[in-house]
Parts: sequence; C-alpha cells; structure tokens
Amino acid sequence: MKNTKVELDLAGKKFSLEAGELAQQANGSVVAQLGDTVVLVTATMGKNIRDGMEYFPLLVDYEERLYAAGKIKGSRFIKREGRATDEAVLSGRLLDRSLRPLFQDGMRNDVQIVATTLSLDEVNDPDVMAINAASAALGMSNIPFEGPVAAVRVGRLNGEFQINPSYEDRKNGDLDLVVSGTGEHIMMVEAGAKQITEADMAAAIKFAQKPLGELIELQNKLVKQLGVPKLEVKLVLPDEKVLAEVKAIAEPRLDAEMYGTFDKAERERRIAKIAEDVAVAVAEKFKDNTELNIKSHTKLAFEKVLKKVIRKNILEKERRIDERPLNVTREVSCKVGVLPRVHGSALFNRGETQILTVVTLGSSGDAQILDGMEDFGVDGTTKRYIHHYNFPGYSVGEVAPIRGPGRREIGHGALAERAIEPVIPEKEKFPYTLRLVSEALGSNGSTSMASTCGSSLALMDAGVPITDMIGGVAMGLVFDPASGKYKVLTDIQGIEDGNGDMDFKVTGSEKGITAMQMDNKTKGLTVEILADALTQARAGRLHILSVMQKAIAQPRAEMSKYAPRITTLQINPEKIRDVIGTGGKVINKIIAETGVQIDIEDSGLVMVTSNDAEGSKKAIDWIHNLTREIKIGEVFKGKVNRIMDFGAFVELTPGHDGLCHISELAWQRVGKVEDVVKIGDELEVKVVEIDHMGRINLSHKVMLPRPEGGTIDDRPHDRGPRRDDRGSNDRGPRRGGPRFAGRHEYLKKSAIALFLFDKAEAYYYLIDRNPQGDT
Repeated sequence: MKNTKVELDLAGKKFSLEAGELAQQANGSVVAQLGDTVVLVTATMGKNIRDGMEYFPLLVDYEERLYAAGKIKGSRFIKREGRATDEAVLSGRLLDRSLRPLFQDGMRNDVQIVATTLSLDEVNDPDVMAINAASAALGMSNIPFEGPVAAVRVGRLNGEFQINPSYEDRKNGDLDLVVSGTGEHIMMVEAGAKQITEADMAAAIKFAQKPLGELIELQNKLVKQLGVPKLEVKLVLPDEKVLAEVKAIAEPRLDAEMYGTFDKAERERRIAKIAEDVAVAVAEKFKDNTELNIKSHTKLAFEKVLKKVIRKNILEKERRIDERPLNVTREVSCKVGVLPRVHGSALFNRGETQILTVVTLGSSGDAQILDGMEDFGVDGTTKRYIHHYNFPGYSVGEVAPIRGPGRREIGHGALAERAIEPVIPEKEKFPYTLRLVSEALGSNGSTSMASTCGSSLALMDAGVPITDMIGGVAMGLVFDPASGKYKVLTDIQGIEDGNGDMDFKVTGSEKGITAMQMDNKTKGLTVEILADALTQARAGRLHILSVMQKAIAQPRAEMSKYAPRITTLQINPEKIRDVIGTGGKVINKIIAETGVQIDIEDSGLVMVTSNDAEGSKKAIDWIHNLTREIKIGEVFKGKVNRIMDFGAFVELTPGHDGLCHISELAWQRVGKVEDVVKIGDELEVKVVEIDHMGRINLSHKVMLPRPEGGTIDDRPHDRGPRRDDRGSNDRGPRRGGPRFAGRHEYLKKSAIALFLFDKAEAYYYLIDRNPQGDT
C-alpha cells in the first residue's frame, strides 16, 4: 500500500490523516496529526464469529504512552506503563460509543480498535483525533462498517465557541463538549459545563456540525484512494420462519401481560414465563427441523418481538412499560445523615434505583497525585475532588464476583464527578480533599444520575458549601427513521434503555447544565431531537431538585464532629523554610507534639488539619510564632535559654532569640545576670531595638515600675557608631587607666564566651560593643 496523506485546515490548524506506512498487518491503520500531537489507530477483525456471543464483541483500547509527553513514570520501582488510567478508559469509551452503532446488526466477529498516542504537544487533545482516525481506519479496511463518523471538541471562551480548543482554553472556558457524527446527524455527545443553558448547549452541538462534515469529506478522500472491498461476514439473526411463529405467539401476550406493574422483578417474571411458553411451542412446531438451533433462534426472535412491542406502544400509544406518561419521573425519595460516623451521607431512591453516597473529608495532603500522559508539569497534577462508583451484582439481583472497577464503573463515576465539579468550593475557601463513594444498592435505570443526586445531598450533609444543588435525569428515545416520528422519554428504566434508541443523561442546577452524556443506537440523530430532549430533561431535573430540597435545602452550617478541621494561615513564602526546618526537623516536631497534619503550598498557604481543637491551636500558634515579623515595641514572655556576662538571651518565639543586656534587667545596677534570672526562667521583655543584621535587643526593666529614688543603672549600652561608619583611620581617642583596663577585660571575657558559641556573633558583638575602637 502506498503512503497517502490528506490534510484539512480545521479551525486554523492543519489536521492530517495518513495511511500506508505504519502497522501494515492490521486490517486498517491511520495516523492522525494535529499540531505536534500524533495518534496511530489500528482496526483488526477476527476471521470467525464468536460462538455464544449475545452482543457485538467490539474491543476498544486507548493506549497512553508516557514517552509521547516526554515523561518517565514517577514510581521508583515501576517505569513501564501499567493498567489504563481513568483518563485513558474514558477516552476509549468515547471511541466505543461513537463507533458501535455503525456496525451491522447481528455481527459477531471480534473487532479491535487500538489507539496509541505517539506524540503529545500539550495543546491538542488526542481523543477526538483518535475517533476520526478510527473511522478512517475502518473505512479503508475490509471490515464491514457503516460509517464514516467524525468528531470535534467544542469549547466556549468569553462567550465565543471554539473548535478543538487547547487544554488551557478548556480550563478557562465554561464548556467542554465532544460531539461525534456527520454534517447532518449526531452519534454521540459528552460534555462538562459551568451551568450553561439548554439553548446554548443545543447551539454548541449545532456549531460542531460544519467541521464534522468537513472531516467526513477528508475521510472519504482517504478511503477513495486506499479503500478495499468489504468482507462478507456471517450475521447472527433469527430465522424468518421462527421469527414469524414467535411473533404470532408472543406479541399478544406481551401486550396484555407485560404492562401494568411498577415492580421490576414481577415484570421480569411475567416476561420469562411468556418466553418459556413460547420456547416450548416453537420447539414443538419445528421438532423435525434438524438444520437450525431452534432454541437459539427462538431466543433471538423473542428479543426482537419484545423490542418491537415496547417501541410500538410508545410510538403509537405513548404507553410506557409502567404506564407512566412520557414526561414523568418515577417516585423520588431521599434522606441525609443516614450513617452515624461518616462525615456526610445520603440515600437517594428513584423507582427501584437506589444509591447510597458517602463523603469523606481529608487534608490537602490526601489529594490524589496524577502522573498520566496528560498530567502536565514536573510533578504531574493533583486532584482534590474524587468520586468513585461501585456496582455490585446484588444491585440487579445477580451473582457476580467483586473485582476491581470495570470501564462502566469508571465511566459512571466520572460522569457524576464531572456533574458536581463546577459547584465545588475553591480550595482557598474550603481547603479539604473530598472523596465521595456512591454504592449502587439497587438498579433499574440510570444509577449515574442517582449518584449525581446522592453526591449533592451527601456534600450538603457534610457541610461542604457547594454553590448550587445538582440533580440529574436520564432521557430516552424511540425513533422511527422511515417516518421521522419520535418520542422522548423522561427517566428511563433499564428495559426502556435496552430497547430504545437513546440514553441521554443530563445533569445541572436550576441555572443550567453541568454535564451531559448521550449514546444512541441509530445511525444518527438530529440536533432538533436533542434540543427537545434537553428541554424535557430540564423539567424532569427541576422536579427531582424540588424533592431533594425537601431533604436538605442548604449545606449544614457545621461539619460532622468526626470530620477533621482545617485551619489555614498565610505566611511569607520566604518563611516556609523556617516552618520546615533542616531536613524537616521543625515541622516534624510540630506534628509529633500536636498530633496535627500540616500541608504547605509554595504560595505560603499553610493548612493545619486535626480533629483536636487544642492541638490545632497549638500548632497554629507555633507556626505563627515561627513566621511572624517581630516589631519594636512588642512585649513577650519568653524563656531564658542562655546567660552570658553581659546579659541573658531570651527565646521570644521558636527560632527567635533576643538579648536582654544586663543593664536592661533592672532599674538598679545589677552585678551579675544570675542575680536576676537563671536559665529556664520566664522573663517578660519588650523589644527595644532591631539592628541592621536583624538582631533583637530586649528590655525587662521597662516592664517594671521605675523607682522613685535610689541608684539607677544608667550605663550606656547603645551600640554606638559602627567601625565601618567611622573609616579605617578614624578610630577615635584611645583611653587608658584602670577604668578602661576593667572594661577591656570585661569585653575580652565576653568575646571568648561568645566565640565558643558563635564566632561570627563574637566578632560583630565586639565591633558594636566597643565604640572606642579597642577591638
């Protein structure tokens, strides 16, 4: 295959698709490039059908390579990329949801799509590029595919829509929307937003259609040059005669017996009984047919008839499986504070869907460190708001092993996380790390939307000051492409999801949308259908929010007594080293003696976390004293930690000592420092001087009443003119006699004592304390 490259100017950037050089043994392979971001996507198909499969076995792997971003894994022990990051799983789901509807019904051959990011420029996200490359790789291959499909990202910055915005613009904008489809139809939607209106969201989707059409033309251009004929594959479909027999028996019974119950288990029992009776009747009818697996064909046929009955009743009679009107949600109930020792909890019920969400508050140091391909920066990034979702088998009455989270759990958890993120308070206002866990205790449709509702309630129960309450609802659709007729359903159940054409999840507040996710099973929907669904979803969401507000209208004023308390203070960034100390000695001492957890940011923001108010106050005071700027006139009650002939050194705050000269110990003359204080004594002193080197001079006598009479020690103790101020040749008059000799001896002894403690201190002391130049 010759190397072929096609290019397109996409919103001012050159986007290219290239094939014919890399990965030539795959059925199809395409390299997409936008800026310096490069993605290789391959498409491969198994030769035979997978026996026993009841669905199309499409496998999508999105492979992040750290070398693409010039990174080496941060672990000291493991340098190879391991299991897919959550970001990679979510990107893979974007591909899967865009491509899956475009394969033939009944296809059972294994198909694998592998997207590998080879280069990342920290501007252009490779996920939407991979969707375009995957469609092109399938189109040029011999794999049956009813595409093409294209994808773009739409952002909005300063009120203007953008196509494929940079990471920075997405961060600063109020919309991050991925749309896949064609110039006429929409296949898949994924969005996060900062409470934008339904009209703006519909406009953003429509804005995507022109570049989608351009990308479709680009793919067709490549496929026209390199495409090969498609293979004929065996489709697993029910035999027409078996289908007719099943329809004749099952359709009237399903129409009569399946409806009229809100109980999922009862409805499933009724359907199972009809299926069992149909299987017996059909087996008897075709008992002489040895060419077909009658049991398998009967099952396939029954599923088709069941789907047809459900869809026909909705389209023609607006009759839902539980007899609800199309725009009505199931019964909603919720309560908060359901668990006694956790920091916040809520139980949300909608029909038979039940979610328990629990909040745990932690310190800044509990934030998750991210070190993936798209986590830029020397040390990666951190994540302080985390939502996890669990879906055990018992939630649907099944036996299932409990392993690690699958792609579905990661996807549902991320959607609920994204829905709440716009209302999480900023770190400066609420410096906690927040981990939420939603447990699916019962499932019959849209546990992700129930998790969103439960998250809002649990956060408010925990006293987290979220800016708005967020709710969510899942919308469904039954669409007849031949006639163009469609019906939008509010709050779909599992059976309506499986047999309908769309699962459209919309979350938001009363102000607007915060997250959105749409999958469909058709060959594409129009923007008008989605706009109608958004309008109907708003009404359903507002109803759910009204019920939630009855459980708790505002975040609690006080957090749980079991939650840690974080106290913040801002210090001079240059003082951070004083708090940490050499090798962490100081900060570790504070933690050990107070039992708190301390986190310090480069900005100088200090966060002290503790469940003990007394320990927290002690640590805060300690840090404050370590970092405070001592000023002249301040009064301290400090401990004497050193005594010299000329005075006592007093610890004012940890790390800050001052000298109280012997003449400042009392108003009367003091012969020896020890006559007034001893090491370990507490002494009340006032700061009277801070010299050019930052040394602090103290006075104790000014804190004492001045005597009316008697001898007052008025010995000069000011530092006087410095040697460097007088000049090297102007040493001043020399003195002689016994008085000077005594002073000289006094200074010499003091210097020796200081020299043993600190040579520099001794030197500067003698310069400043001997103004006559006798140093």
